[in-house]
This record gives sequence, structure tokens and C-alpha cells, in this order.
Amino acid sequence: MEDYVVTLDHNGLLQFIINRPDRRNAINYEVMDGLLHAINECETNPSVKVLLIRGVGDKAFCSGGDLKVFEGLKTEEEAYGMLSKMGEIVYRLATLPKPTIAYINGIAIGGGCEIATSCDYRIMSSTAKAGFVQGNLAITSGWGGGTLLLERIPSSDALHLLWSANVYSANELEKIGYIQQMIHRSEEPNEIPFVQDLLSKPVTVLEAYKKLFLAKWDLFMIKKRINKEIRECARLWALDEHHHAVAKFLNK
Repeated sequence: MEDYVVTLDHNGLLQFIINRPDRRNAINYEVMDGLLHAINECETNPSVKVLLIRGVGDKAFCSGGDLKVFEGLKTEEEAYGMLSKMGEIVYRLATLPKPTIAYINGIAIGGGCEIATSCDYRIMSSTAKAGFVQGNLAITSGWGGGTLLLERIPSSDALHLLWSANVYSANELEKIGYIQQMIHRSEEPNEIPFVQDLLSKPVTVLEAYKKLFLAKWDLFMIKKRINKEIRECARLWALDEHHHAVAKFLNK
């Protein structure tokens, strides 16, 4: 079974579906490569209008990096290799010249929230929960999601999410503007009115407005801040405190 599925419908909706239900749709290297391929397809294929990311099923959007895969990374440089690989993908996703949507159809924690934050628009099931829980593992966000979160919502709310390392309900996240739409019943992405609205527009219009948005960011500084975030996470990753926290989590 493939760890991800990519579909493109006749309306221009490209879906990237993480297909690892037994690992709560956690990220491994294969999923990273698949997401990068999907981003490249969006950039080069003029028939793609919108990129939507979701997890298979309704239990998990993405539970972050797969600790069973990455627990073998012990040194700062080993951690940096993995973190910078995904950090580049997250940056590419955030600056993709087409609309991006995270359909949070289940739990989103850690790196799952970083992926969702890199998207332009977050739609969340009313029964789903999400949180930047990295602090509970004695590390910070390490794929650039902290930097992007501080761009998406007010700094005080962003810091609260990062410092608390708690998991929050869709209702709580909607109140602070982290998600833009809450869905109260299971819907396929192409059934959601906002998605339908986007797909009804010419791709040239969608790209023009995305460029307008990206123009307000200093992309050089965003990239620089993301790299600093990755470096800090890599430094903390190498400490015994993190390795002890991971071992405790895996031995639950």
C-alpha cells in the first residue's frame, strides 16, 4: 500500500492524501517525497487550480513526524538533515503560487499543524482537534510552522499555542482565527462551497491573488527565519531531554 495518494479531478482540484492510517497519517520520507512531487505538479501543470491536503479516513489529518522512523536521529546534524528537508517542502507549500487548503479531517498534532499552517486556508471537522505539541517532547516546531503561525494569527495567540503544547478543539481554534471554516458533517472536499467557489474561477485569477498575498511577505526573511527555527529544533533534538521524552512516549 502506498503511503500517499495523489488525485487530480476534472475541475482542477489536486488532492494529496496521506495514507498511513495505522500510524495516524504520520510523516515519513516517502510522504515527504510525495508531497514535494505534488507541489511540483501544481507549479508545472496549468490544469491544477487548487492543492488540498488531507489524511485518509476521519481519525487523523496528520500526527506529525513518525517517531518510530525518526527516533534513530541522535545528533544535531542528523536531525537537521531531516528537518531541513521537510522545512524546504513546507516553505515551498507556503509560497506555492496557487491556493492551498488543509482539510483537517481528524487529529492534527506537531508537524501536522505545521503542514496545516503552511496552507492558505484551513477547514476543520467540528470533531477534530489540533495542537503544536512539540514542547511536550522537549523540542520546538522544526519544519517552519512556528514562523508561519506567527504570520497567520496574532502573535499572542500564536505564542499561546506554541508554549502551551496543548491540543485544542475546532471551536477554540476557530475563535482565534487559526481555522477559517468548521464543518459539522463529513463532506468530500469537492462538496465544500468554498472549494467549489475556488474551482469555478480561472487559474489566472487565483494565481494573481496569491501573488498579491505573497508580495506582502519578505520571502527572504521568512526563509531565513524558518532556517533559524529548524536549526534551533535540531539543537534541542540532540539533547538527552528530548531523547528521554521520545522513549517515554514510545513506551506508553
